[in-house]
Amino acid sequence: MSETAPAPAKSKKLIIILAALVLLLVVGGGAAWAVLSKRGGGEDEEGAERPARAAQASNPKAPPTYLPMDNMVVNLADPGGDRFAQIGITLELADAKTAEQVKSYMPSIRSNILLLVSQRTTDDLLTREGKEKLASDVRGEVSRPLGYSVPKPRKARACRDEDDEDEDEPRRRRVDDNPVRQVLFSSFIIQ
Repeated sequence: MSETAPAPAKSKKLIIILAALVLLLVVGGGAAWAVLSKRGGGEDEEGAERPARAAQASNPKAPPTYLPMDNMVVNLADPGGDRFAQIGITLELADAKTAEQVKSYMPSIRSNILLLVSQRTTDDLLTREGKEKLASDVRGEVSRPLGYSVPKPRKARACRDEDDEDEDEPRRRRVDDNPVRQVLFSSFIIQ
């Protein structure tokens, strides 16, 4: 009988030790969570909640939605009128909802893009700068029906004075909110 008495005492000690470890883990985990949530949480020093935009900025960005458009063949504005361009465009959009909105305006958008390209010459479209300008203009045409505008490219920093920088600030913020992120050329043939 002497051998059976120590077994319950050992099991009681084991249960007490395990319970203390579990309690220590729970309290330590709660303390760690409180410290980490206070450090990177949703309140600033005054206790006011940060805007939802700050919380979204800390999360990884959602992948963009790509909307390919049908290839377009356009006569260029070269003298003689015998040159044309075949252009494939893919739009990089913020999300699928924006893609649905763009699709609803697609006939108007395509028409405006065709008018844009038909005003260009071969020399305009053969340079990288000309293609980038066209992409910016196309982005403006796609953004317009959605209620967004795309500012013209800014001048070189050395050419601007201090006042110009202040005037550009609101425009820069609007562009960041534009759901039409980028215009990508999937094909670009000039003949």
